[in-house]
Amino acid sequence: MACRICSGRLHPFADFGRQPVSDAFVLPADPGEEFFFDLAVGVCESCAMVQLLHEVPRERMFHDGYPYLSSGSAVMREHFRALAGRLLATELTGPDPFVVELGCNDGTMLATIAAAGVRHLGVEPSGGVADLAAARGVRVRKDFFEAATAASIRAFDGPADVVYAANTLCHIPYLDSIMKGVATLLRPGGVFVFEDPYLGDVVERASFDQIYDEHFYLFSATSVRAMARRHGFELVDVERLPVHGGEVRYTLAREGARTPTAAVAELLVAEEAAELAAPATLSAFAGRVAGIRDGLVDLLTGLRARGATVYGYGATAKSATVLNYCGIGPGLVPLICDTTPAKQGRLTPGSHIPVLGPEAFADPYPDYALLFAWNHAEEIMAKETAFRDAGGSWILYVPDVYLVRG
Repeated sequence: MACRICSGRLHPFADFGRQPVSDAFVLPADPGEEFFFDLAVGVCESCAMVQLLHEVPRERMFHDGYPYLSSGSAVMREHFRALAGRLLATELTGPDPFVVELGCNDGTMLATIAAAGVRHLGVEPSGGVADLAAARGVRVRKDFFEAATAASIRAFDGPADVVYAANTLCHIPYLDSIMKGVATLLRPGGVFVFEDPYLGDVVERASFDQIYDEHFYLFSATSVRAMARRHGFELVDVERLPVHGGEVRYTLAREGARTPTAAVAELLVAEEAAELAAPATLSAFAGRVAGIRDGLVDLLTGLRARGATVYGYGATAKSATVLNYCGIGPGLVPLICDTTPAKQGRLTPGSHIPVLGPEAFADPYPDYALLFAWNHAEEIMAKETAFRDAGGSWILYVPDVYLVRG
């Protein structure tokens, strides 16, 4: 199998088995026929890009009923507000600046840009969340971004000073078309800024649930630099981010347009020293993940045998990987509580665990809560102090299976 970036040879290193579309929550009365695929992942021996071996059609993942909302977390709302402020102060300072966001979701970032009166456009294929962005005053185009889309946008709006994407670029297998589109759309001195889960954090923390259908790629500075150079761009800055379990914000500019920061060289050296993309490193990661699977199932099975109740907390997309890889169903976790209305009253994909609203969590509190939204652990635990006071304990599985007691 060939790399989607450079056509190099892929080295498979982990297989999570038969998996559903991660955000395809099922109606109990009419489950229909679920779509499954083999969730296997490999690394390119030439450009070091980590990627899925099998692609899920984009229309099955991103559509009018797509349930994820960027505004669902206070931490992420502040994250995007701060990022918008930085762009306004550093990149959108010229006459009549223009910024385009790929996968703008519900407009959380662009709402700040719009409030500042700066020209902008969000490109969002999922109609439901695009409508939410428009209701916030964000200008949105309901479409997938690719080379033809970029040409159309430039013809109507002119060149962009910034093209930005958050937790979007890693979703798109056809990066060749994306990069051609960015090259078409950006003005000569413009920048392409994107942030996505970082391979280094995933390997270090064994956060295997970052691997699911929507996360086609796991980026590193090494693989992003190789990808950028194939399209006349250079990696000019990197910034480690604490959100979503560990991300990197990458900044690309046309070759020669900007001098790369010291942070770029530092991260490249660190990745080389850690042998981050080496098959042995990634095979060891897969071995750790198998141990986490076995430990989590053993813990849940033991708690059930003792008569303890365990609820899931956060019907995240990445929980699909955990539930289906570990074979966890309603027998071990009878329900999952989630604040997203579009998920409530449905069943989790593949594993068919009922998803209920947050009020079910306290009616009554369970003995244990399996925290699928572990990347928001601090925010969630600060909110759920009554669960702690009632004697409840959290179950986490990154970087290993452990309990946080009240």
